[in-house]
Amino acid sequence: MTKSRKPARPESVAKDRNFRVAIAQFAPVYLEKAASVAKAVRLVREAKKRGAQLVAFGETWLPGYPAWLDVSPKVAFWDHAPTKRVFARLRENSVTVPGPEILALQKAARDLGINVVIGVNERVDAGPGNGTLYNSILTITSEGELANHHRKLVPTFTERMVWGSGDGGGLTTIESGARIGGLICWEHWMPLARMALHNAGEQVHVALWPTAHELHQLCSRHYAFEGRCFVLAVGLMMPISDIPEEFHSEDTVTNQAGKWVERGGSAIIAPDTRYVVEPVYDREELIVADLDLSEIDQAVMTLDVSGHYARPDVFQFSVNRPKRDQSCQ
Repeated sequence: MTKSRKPARPESVAKDRNFRVAIAQFAPVYLEKAASVAKAVRLVREAKKRGAQLVAFGETWLPGYPAWLDVSPKVAFWDHAPTKRVFARLRENSVTVPGPEILALQKAARDLGINVVIGVNERVDAGPGNGTLYNSILTITSEGELANHHRKLVPTFTERMVWGSGDGGGLTTIESGARIGGLICWEHWMPLARMALHNAGEQVHVALWPTAHELHQLCSRHYAFEGRCFVLAVGLMMPISDIPEEFHSEDTVTNQAGKWVERGGSAIIAPDTRYVVEPVYDREELIVADLDLSEIDQAVMTLDVSGHYARPDVFQFSVNRPKRDQSCQ
């Protein structure tokens, strides 16, 4: 299902300030990276047909979020053999950066002339951190450049069994039709991570979540208000049937309510916190909307946390952006 929405605008503005965006709220082909990349390319192509200048995918969309971490109390056991087998499959199907899967997405972005923001499970194969997985966001420009690569700073709760801690190297924006940035899930509760991107002048922020439930909606709307930017709250879809078979014998499937483990909840939010597109739950959909970037010019009159409300004479702020080894890019 695909739908286009236009925001209710406070005032009409010139068309050249419009920026059309899309959220691909679809499930990947779970733990199958080649098939998931092929599906992503099809969705990128569909977004371009709808006139989108940017299309966003959810947290670790490629090749899927490890929701099985929380479906069984036994998963977190130190020596739980089924969990180790599933983790090995996740690692095998994670991507390297750079790598052939990312090159395929870069080619699609370049050929179609569209920006792509996608969450991935990233694997390091050589050099420092060999063997580590990261929860990462990749931002690819409409010219096919891998312009930003951000690793989630602090995996939370059971996620620490799967991913390593990221760094500040990707806490920035890229310029490609609009200034685009992004954070992953719990990072939106980290005031200084938010501040790093506010200082980078975001116009369009991509907030990656598993399910964007009520608390995540609140957080995304607050981010739009604080940052004076548009926010794409991007939720995942994961059907119960994608829970790995290793956990079926533990009644993890029958204990789940409804069809979905991850229910989406994707939404698009304006700088004044109103919904351009209200949250969409329990169905797959390509969500398309026009953003009126001139609304940002209006919003910063009353709050600009990196400008006339910043007080650098009182507060000092810096970000450590280490240069990564090529093997860890």
